Parts: sequence; structure tokens; C-alpha cells
Amino acid sequence: MKRIFKIVFLVLSFIGLEVIPALGANTSGTKSNGKMDWSPVIEAIIQVESEGNPRAVSGNSVGAMQITPILVAECNQILRARKSKKKFTLKDRFSVEKSKEMFLLIQSKHNPLNNIERAIRSWNGGFRCSSRKTQRYFEKVLRAMNSVRK
Repeated sequence: MKRIFKIVFLVLSFIGLEVIPALGANTSGTKSNGKMDWSPVIEAIIQVESEGNPRAVSGNSVGAMQITPILVAECNQILRARKSKKKFTLKDRFSVEKSKEMFLLIQSKHNPLNNIERAIRSWNGGFRCSSRKTQRYFEKVLRAMNSVRK
């Protein structure tokens, strides 16, 4: 019975994350100017990925948000397509501010509806991620978001 309750709760939580933004409701994640406030998501990802350590290294992933060279290349491709002169370097992954900029750039391109679940899952599993493979990560980030709010 406890397991069924957990499953029902998770399903309803996911539906809520999908439906409320789709209805255009002004949730706590949006600012009055209509821009998405990603800071709770970003801060939770930083906690889960590196516990806030901007010098963290794990294989090819480095920095507070554990950014890979592929993500830096994707950001630069987006910037080129937008005719921007800005360019990220691999060293920028160690800067928390530049890592946040990369996160926001990726979201603007690959998550234009500002879906929080998609943002979290894709940060861990890529743009074509499966819910099954990213479930544990998604739950960790949600827990971190909830602990930040309290």
C-alpha cells in the first residue's frame, strides 16, 4: 500500500509539473516579467552534481555543474547560430557564473517551454534522455530543491 501511494504521488507530481506551466499559470518559477527563474533548479543541480565545489572533476565533467566538453561545444554552436560573438571555453566550466549561463543557454534552445522536469532530466541524461534512466537523478534534484526552499 505504501508503494502504491508513492507511485501515485510521483505520478501526480509529474503531472503537476507538466500541466501548470502548460496552462500558462504564473507559478513560483516565473518572475513578473514573464522570464523563468531557474535559480532554484540551478542551485539544486549544483548541490547534487558537486556539493557546490566549482573545482570538482569527474572524468570529462568538471565544475560546480559538472559540464562536459560536448555541452560547451553545443553552447558555442547555439551562440554561432544566434550570430553572437561570445564563445565559451573549456576553462569556463570552472566558473559558477559561466556554468549558469551555459545552463540558461541550453534551456533557451532545447527547453523553450521551460519545463522543469525536462531541464533536470536532460542535464543528467542529454536531450533525448529516458525517464527511467534519469529517475534517481531527478528525485535527488527535487529533494535538493525542496531542502533549499525550507
